[in-house]
Amino acid sequence: MNLSHRRQQRGQGMTEYIIIVALIAVAAIGVYQFFGQTIRNQTAGIANEVAGQDAQAQIQQAQQAAQGATNEGQATKGLATYNNNTNANR
Repeated sequence: MNLSHRRQQRGQGMTEYIIIVALIAVAAIGVYQFFGQTIRNQTAGIANEVAGQDAQAQIQQAQQAAQGATNEGQATKGLATYNNNTNANR
């Protein structure tokens, strides 16, 4: 009886751990969705600078991508703006 109870507790702990890892993964995907292009451009710029090349183009692209992510984050979203639905009060 005691052994069965231990196994149930171990299974519950593992399930909770898997749920937490899944939530972290979903959050990471969301962050990457907003800032992925910025990160790629910054990485390319760093690689060019380390190689002794000019990285001004990548730096500008990273700034533009960051501004786009900022604008996307500041946009008001709700059911009225879902799929660009401007006539929500029909």
